[in-house]
Amino acid sequence: MENTVELIGYYGSDDIHACSAWTSTSREITEEKRARIPSLLKMLAEAGHHTPFEKSSLHFLINCDIASHIHLIKHRVGVSVNGESARYKEIKEDKYLIPEDWGGLDKQNHLDKYGGNIYSSITIASWANTLKEHTDKGNKYYHQCLEDLTPIIGRKRAKESARYFKGYNSQIQADVMFNWRSFYHFLELRNKEDAQKEIREIASTMLNLVKNIKGNPFKYTIEAFGY
Repeated sequence: MENTVELIGYYGSDDIHACSAWTSTSREITEEKRARIPSLLKMLAEAGHHTPFEKSSLHFLINCDIASHIHLIKHRVGVSVNGESARYKEIKEDKYLIPEDWGGLDKQNHLDKYGGNIYSSITIASWANTLKEHTDKGNKYYHQCLEDLTPIIGRKRAKESARYFKGYNSQIQADVMFNWRSFYHFLELRNKEDAQKEIREIASTMLNLVKNIKGNPFKYTIEAFGY
């Protein structure tokens, strides 16, 4: 199952960011001041005066592998994350991710880097099948372990310990909210070529969803930060 991202709500706009910056003077937006918003936001972004960009919120619902969920919560600044927990409930739907770039490639292009022949018959696609088999076994053990241990150690402890059979590619749902400042920080970490492919795709999808909000309320904010 592919990772998915949904923008379920937002608050704010270029105007909101500009008004916050103008708090010390006048927050009234005249036509003359509206024309200055693009340059104002660009100046604030470039100068590192990012506090006005905290006055917005971007609310996403994400279904992603656990490895990507860790990237969502690691090194975060001002991000609110609430993830689906296998400690409090049995995960009955066994969702998981098989890397899309592990399949459909010719084995001749993937010889063993240490000799070019030892593993030449093993293709990326076969590793995808191996991961699927491994994941299916883990999910089977998870449910069986939960059932067998419940009468012995109790339902709560059985749930929180049986989840160790779940792998990093198991998918969970996460409720994630950024303000623009924290969203920019996240993009700088995760929407980069050196980021893990899966979290990079999540970050890129988030940005595209924000860019395509009807009316483009964050147009000049996005441009100010170079996106």
